[in-house]
Amino acid sequence: MRSNAWMIVARREIVSKLTDRTFVVGTLGLIAILAGVLGVQAFMADRASEYAVVTSSSAAQGMAERVKTVAEAEDDKVRVTLSRAPDDAAATREVRSGDADVWLHEDGDEGWKLTGLDEVPGDVTTPATDAIRDATLTANAASAGTTVDALTRGSAVTTGILEGDADRAGVAKVVGFALAMMFYLASFTFGLALANSVVEEKASRIVEIITTKISVRELLAGKVMGNLTLAFAQMALFVGVGLVGLTFTEYDRFLPAISGAVGWFVVFFVIGFGLLACLWAVAGALASRTEDVQSTSTPLTMLTMAMFFAALLVDGTAKTVLSFVPPFSSIIMPMRVLEGSASWWEALVALAILVVTAGLIVQVAARLYQRSLLQTQGRLSIRQAWSTPT
Repeated sequence: MRSNAWMIVARREIVSKLTDRTFVVGTLGLIAILAGVLGVQAFMADRASEYAVVTSSSAAQGMAERVKTVAEAEDDKVRVTLSRAPDDAAATREVRSGDADVWLHEDGDEGWKLTGLDEVPGDVTTPATDAIRDATLTANAASAGTTVDALTRGSAVTTGILEGDADRAGVAKVVGFALAMMFYLASFTFGLALANSVVEEKASRIVEIITTKISVRELLAGKVMGNLTLAFAQMALFVGVGLVGLTFTEYDRFLPAISGAVGWFVVFFVIGFGLLACLWAVAGALASRTEDVQSTSTPLTMLTMAMFFAALLVDGTAKTVLSFVPPFSSIIMPMRVLEGSASWWEALVALAILVVTAGLIVQVAARLYQRSLLQTQGRLSIRQAWSTPT
């Protein structure tokens, strides 16, 4: 029975949270928001856009047909319908009434003009610009006795990046932000709840009764493992919903790469959260009243915020270095794997450093927790807790 004492404590932590209405409703609410956002994105991505273009002359009608061809070729989710008005006034009335989105007409010697009611959709503007430019260049080149290819030779501009591809880089930034946010929220919310739980038991002296049956270290292990299990389960729910939702978007082709990076994130999350959870428990043990937790946990609050902002703002060499520095590596190294800027062996090295560091910090945290938990004379400093006899 005694060998499983920490499991009993962990079970109590889990049950108390799962029966907390605020925690359950908050978790389900976040899942619903995430599913809703992904659902809307998937719906908008699959939704076809239709635009009505009206003209009022034969020349404009021919140009509108070119625009339609280019627009539908560039985006298979764009549909352009054409209509012909008898004159300019009639075309204007169609736009005002909403029967047409855009009126395409000649603009004197300046070229062509797209006129909308309160805006001109970009899905029409871009292909219209391309189509009109190409048609005009072809006509002007023929008048000059040359060809468009001869006029535009050497003017093509392309883009490229040295590492990876642009689409993956964009997805990596979004997913990396989401992973960093989840780690920050889990570390802060569960950590603060853990610290408050410790100080509440300490202030009510319930902990004195508990420690007559189990050791202080077993109590610490149970609390940390209980909160780690809850945080991991919540994070797994969020990640699972996110990955499933991603399959319904245009970025589903990146799922294999994202899944691999998420696997690394899970491993780093468990070690990193366990490390921080021990320190949050110490913050609660150093306090004697609930009001003291804000003061004893300030360094941890600053650390978790620093980890989050470093993951978002740091780049280049600094990001590479921090990806090996615990506890920053808990977030930054999985992000680098996701971006494709870190290889598997770098992740293993960072994980080994994190595990060793976590082992050392757990030993220190266990001593501080053990020596401060039963001290009720007032808030303790780390130095006082370290030197207090057991």
